[in-house]
Amino acid sequence: MAMTLDSKPSKPGRPGKRLRPVPSMNVTPLVDVVLVLLIIFMAIMPLLTKQFWLHLPNPVERPDPEPADDSDKPIVVTVTQGGEIKINRDVIDKERFPGTLTRVLAAKQQRTVFFDAEDDAPFGAAVEAMDLARAGGATTIAVVTNPLTER
Repeated sequence: MAMTLDSKPSKPGRPGKRLRPVPSMNVTPLVDVVLVLLIIFMAIMPLLTKQFWLHLPNPVERPDPEPADDSDKPIVVTVTQGGEIKINRDVIDKERFPGTLTRVLAAKQQRTVFFDAEDDAPFGAAVEAMDLARAGGATTIAVVTNPLTER
């Protein structure tokens, strides 16, 4: 803490000015210390990052799996951008769709149909395809949320 001398007028009957010490705070050393600490912390922080090593096992060579039976594949109804309806890659007219789906469901002995629509497919065509699938005998219509890998 620093001190300054302040002059105060003297009391009546006393000649001259009396100097009185007035305390004042000098912040310059405080700012210097804080800036030095800031620089030290900025220099040390990159060194404090934690690192750990991860040891992964070597990949195991596995033979390719045999292709699955076509009879185990699910029935996928797809609506394209143009409003076309497909059953497992085959484009079907809307008039023939319920009958064709009935035959496909009977051949696979299933009642579940997976429904997929392309991103820009008309909403009305998608709803109509689901209605036609219900009319074709599908009791469960599962909407596909993840993109299909194989179409």
